[in-house]
Amino acid sequence: MYGVGGGGGGFNAPSTASGRRRNKGEDDDDDDDEEEESGEGRVLEAWERAYADDRSWEALQEDESGLLRPIDTKTLVHAQYRRRLLLRSAASASARIQKGLIRYLYIVIDLSRAASEMDYRPSRMAVVAKHAEAFIREFFDQNPLSHVGIVTIKDGISHRLTEIGGSPESQIKALMGKLECSGDPSLQNALELVHGYLDQVPSYGHKEVLILYSALNTCDPGDIMETIGKCKKSKIRCSVIGLSAEIFICKHLCEETGGSYTVALDEVLKYACVFAFVYPSHFKELLLEHAPPPPAIAEYAAANLIKMGFPQRGAEDLISICSCHKKIKSGAEGYICPRCKVNVCELPTECRTCGLTLVSSPHLARSYHHLFPVQPFDEVSSMYSNKLGQKGGQKCYGCQQSFINPDSQSSLHVRCPKCNQHFCLDCDIYIHESLHNCPGCESRRSSS
Repeated sequence: MYGVGGGGGGFNAPSTASGRRRNKGEDDDDDDDEEEESGEGRVLEAWERAYADDRSWEALQEDESGLLRPIDTKTLVHAQYRRRLLLRSAASASARIQKGLIRYLYIVIDLSRAASEMDYRPSRMAVVAKHAEAFIREFFDQNPLSHVGIVTIKDGISHRLTEIGGSPESQIKALMGKLECSGDPSLQNALELVHGYLDQVPSYGHKEVLILYSALNTCDPGDIMETIGKCKKSKIRCSVIGLSAEIFICKHLCEETGGSYTVALDEVLKYACVFAFVYPSHFKELLLEHAPPPPAIAEYAAANLIKMGFPQRGAEDLISICSCHKKIKSGAEGYICPRCKVNVCELPTECRTCGLTLVSSPHLARSYHHLFPVQPFDEVSSMYSNKLGQKGGQKCYGCQQSFINPDSQSSLHVRCPKCNQHFCLDCDIYIHESLHNCPGCESRRSSS
């Protein structure tokens, strides 16, 4: 019995040993996989694995003494901003450019299944919604007399999410409540829908469509070339920002209607290209480029005189029904149209009873800064700034922050060519992007 058992054991020994060796090798491979996935003895979540491959050491640079220091992203962002500002000022100086103050813009958002892809973190849909919210606020800040509407495309159909209007809060609230992805997009249906609404816009309004497109295809019921021709005939400028690859039909649409077509880089490429001065949020940068009014197309730019009304707040004891939402409100909650005396909730808007454009004087004043932009400031050389620092410690005229760093060297800053006041990089961006007035020039004008 033992001989048979031993013989059997001896006969099976090689295969058992090899099996143990195989099992041991497989166990080692599994352990290696688990170590690669977890690193701490646990399985990583999907969002953790996405960040595990980020190369944090690429955000370092070698200084003059040979030490590794973090990249000064503030300087990189300002350098890129300066390039865009100088390009815009050079284009404005070379030719007299007419820009529209009253814009009617429809934002078309692709909510097909392609928007649920996770190459943007956490998904394309989440990134588009987040940056669309920032864009809507920036758009109304720079274009107080303009109007925005939102259209979504999914399941092969297009749906008008919001009517075109002048309230950023209502647009954002409606967008955040309808973030669901499904089906295929239809670019033709979206263009047909916005064409029907924008074709009713008055002649003085500049009609625009901004498409945030995630898919690589379009499922259309007819000939999209005819729809593009209709948009061109109706003077509708169509622009597209792609989140995947370049598509011929989108490029053709933008070329025919005078718009712009750009493709955003994905998150991995953006962080890997930090040395090439690529801004860490490339999609947001491309989106915000559409906030300032674009140059008007020559044959579309017709000068018109527009009748406007400046309504006032109603009396507190006045009870009326607003023409916007058909709700009972007090006079203090709305504005009274100076022509037909109906109540409207917000400004700017168009009176639904008499059709008069209703605005406030601050809206009208803020809309003129695109006609008289602040000149780009000159960068101060390090040699000149060090001389100023030795004389008495130069400070920013805007925020009073010192230009002298801990190494007793003057940091990079700029100077206004008119009033010769010095400003830091943050104030430079704030003056040109938000304030639209130089504090030094304004103070000298007020004192004189």
